[in-house]
Amino acid sequence: MVCCAVPERSQESEVRRQNRGSRTGALILSSDFRLLTPDFFNSQERELTIMMPRLIPEQGEVMDILKRTGAYREGHFVYPLGQHTPHYFQMPLAFRYYDTARVLAVALSRKLRLEKDVSSALPKISIISPSPGGIPVAFAVREALSADQIYWAEREDGQRMFRQYVNAGEVNPAVIVDDISRTGEALKETAALVREMGTRVIGCGVIVRFNSAPDRIEIPDGDPIPVLSLANFEAKWYDTADACAECKKGLTEEHVRF
Repeated sequence: MVCCAVPERSQESEVRRQNRGSRTGALILSSDFRLLTPDFFNSQERELTIMMPRLIPEQGEVMDILKRTGAYREGHFVYPLGQHTPHYFQMPLAFRYYDTARVLAVALSRKLRLEKDVSSALPKISIISPSPGGIPVAFAVREALSADQIYWAEREDGQRMFRQYVNAGEVNPAVIVDDISRTGEALKETAALVREMGTRVIGCGVIVRFNSAPDRIEIPDGDPIPVLSLANFEAKWYDTADACAECKKGLTEEHVRF
């Protein structure tokens, strides 16, 4: 119970009237003081809960952002290897807008902060993107986490590697981030590359993870690293046009690239 002073009221009847009509949980004892009951604090907590924004948006909100920015599209698409699909993600379109990029990156960074290995190592960590396509995510997450380093890998002669002159022993404990994980291969290859550089992977996160992609990275002689995501997506595609439902509907196809 906590007592606090309130503005003076001269008439006792006014005190009784307010007690009868009070719904705040504050019991007025006299014209000078009121007693704050547990109901008062419960009501204040409810109001704060209503007013407080969600720190991590729900999956539906993330998908709404991707739709609004054109990063997620529905229709009839053909992948570079010939698979047909009724949906397509072009994630950089969401990161061309500062506000949406910040919302997504900060949300992912908050999920990463909940990982003990990540939070305990900050700020002496590196943020690593598996490819140039994930660079906007990496820079935005690095800013949100105040991480010391940022790197990105590239494919050269069929092999994933860092730029020249990135030397073993220079890379801080690594958090791998990307915009989307379709198969998980890019994350897996990047984790192996990080280990070759003499450091360890302490976290991994993506904006969207296809349910067909692994939800963790297996680390030799170590515990698996969970792949955190803001949205998990049930992807659908067809290996041939004959099996494609959109082809059977006669929908015009659009060829896309990653």
